[in-house]
Amino acid sequence: MEVSRLTNFKLFSGNANLPLSLKIAEYLKTPISNALVGQFSDGETRIEIKDDVRNQNVFILQSTSNPVNQHLMELLLMADAIRRASAKYITAVIPYFGYARQDQCKSEAQVPISAKVIADLLASVGIQRIVTVDIHAGQLQGFFSTPLDNIDGLTIFLKDIQQQNNSNPMIVSPDIGGVLRARAFAKLLEINDLAIIDKRRPHPNEAQVMHLIGNVKNRHCVIIDDMVDTGETLCLAAKTLKDQGAKNVIAYATHPVLSGSAIQTIRSSALDALIVSDTIPLNQNALDCPLIRQLSIAPIIAEAILKLL
Repeated sequence: MEVSRLTNFKLFSGNANLPLSLKIAEYLKTPISNALVGQFSDGETRIEIKDDVRNQNVFILQSTSNPVNQHLMELLLMADAIRRASAKYITAVIPYFGYARQDQCKSEAQVPISAKVIADLLASVGIQRIVTVDIHAGQLQGFFSTPLDNIDGLTIFLKDIQQQNNSNPMIVSPDIGGVLRARAFAKLLEINDLAIIDKRRPHPNEAQVMHLIGNVKNRHCVIIDDMVDTGETLCLAAKTLKDQGAKNVIAYATHPVLSGSAIQTIRSSALDALIVSDTIPLNQNALDCPLIRQLSIAPIIAEAILKLL
């Protein structure tokens, strides 16, 4: 399929990650369609679709990153406007899917299952398919009545790891929940050994390392995770690995949430490097951090869009 010949679809973008949207559009050799995505003076989201979408396959590019509620509302109202303009099919491309941590089950009394609420909202405005990258928990796909394509974003890191050319590397999962992800990644790299950080969370965004499973002495450790938020878990893991004799510790995380004092935490940590994708744009503070490097996931998302046409 030649990208240059594709004319039966339109791309729209919210304000969450315009640089990534432009890279995807460039890869697909198509412009971002014209839409007004802004706010009224009182803060309400204002949407106006200016291009004709009648009988078109429409893709809306929008991460639900900080400010989460504003970007989510942009996505919902854009989808509603496009549906009312008689689009043939609407796909929401959500590189970073927020509200996915208070997620899998009702483990405590009187808490919402947030991911289910968002899934229902997306379906209610006419979104017929969702494309996302490394959703926080794979089982969340069961909450969606619409098809959901969960792209493996960690594949963009494979070549980078191989180029490091470190002898005796070891893949590390920063928690028990990430073991399947780390094991799959180790298999792709033909690495047999795996280490696991056993941690617990006494409170949200707080982590305590309890045990290290695996011998990391004199190993080049590669931590694999789907996101880095406050950075506390990652930095505690790096310290534990270095304390147990690891030569160096490099972390790869798809979604650079980097909230609160995350950059300061990373700067003062035992990490040798943190490599992330651009599902969420980095602020200037993160761009200035010498330990952080960003790779683009645009080609993978663009290829996923092509497969849906």
